[in-house]
Amino acid sequence: MDKTNPFLAPLWRVRPSLLQILISVLIVGLGFIGNRALSQVDQDLRIMYTEYTLAATDLAHISADIIRYRTTVIRALEAPSQKEFERITGSLPDQRARIQHAIDRYAAASLRVSRSGRSEPQDLEAVRQSLDAYIAAANRTINLLVQLWGAGSAEDAANLRTKAELQAADNAGPKLIQVSLALDRLLETVAEVAKDMRDEGTKTIRTTSATLLIGSLLIAFLNLVLGRPSARAPSDSGRPSLHPSIDESPSAPMPGSSHVPVHRPVSRL
Repeated sequence: MDKTNPFLAPLWRVRPSLLQILISVLIVGLGFIGNRALSQVDQDLRIMYTEYTLAATDLAHISADIIRYRTTVIRALEAPSQKEFERITGSLPDQRARIQHAIDRYAAASLRVSRSGRSEPQDLEAVRQSLDAYIAAANRTINLLVQLWGAGSAEDAANLRTKAELQAADNAGPKLIQVSLALDRLLETVAEVAKDMRDEGTKTIRTTSATLLIGSLLIAFLNLVLGRPSARAPSDSGRPSLHPSIDESPSAPMPGSSHVPVHRPVSRL
């Protein structure tokens, strides 16, 4: 900055008072507190959307995909021919991959524990275990059906079909119910954790609002009380007069001046 610039030169002569420095520090501090609080609330809102709103959607999709998987297995039981059976069961690997992908995507998020002690990691692990148990039971049903279509006699085929139906109803069915219960519990935990984050955000906003209000009132008080001018006006008794006295003759020579008054002759009538 050029100190010789006539427009910038007054900036170099600024000497802020203690009151001005104090008010400036208070304003900067309040701005910092407000910015930090708003940033935290913004981050919480992003987390609630990306990791909880979308997570709940993914969990709902997992539940629908599991029901679809179950329906595919039932259709495979009712297939009238081996070709139709192979066409129906051909979609099962893609369905399993889609379910596993949704589980892994949810597990990649930052899992938390609610204030009441409900844990997302524990509930997610319960979903994994129940899902693995159901998939294993469904695979046993499919394996029995594969043996059915390769049986050498009608009697063996009938026995294998009976075993497959019992496996699907008595073994895979209850395990599917366990998966649904585990997903429901995980969804409840997600909702509880999201509620805790909402409460923390509300508390942060209220605390910041109260801090900004108190700080604003303090700044206004300091500006009104400490910034008042002094009631006693400075005395002018010791200042020299800037104007000459009215009684002084304009023709009187100044001390040290070489001026000589000119006397005009008086004309005679």
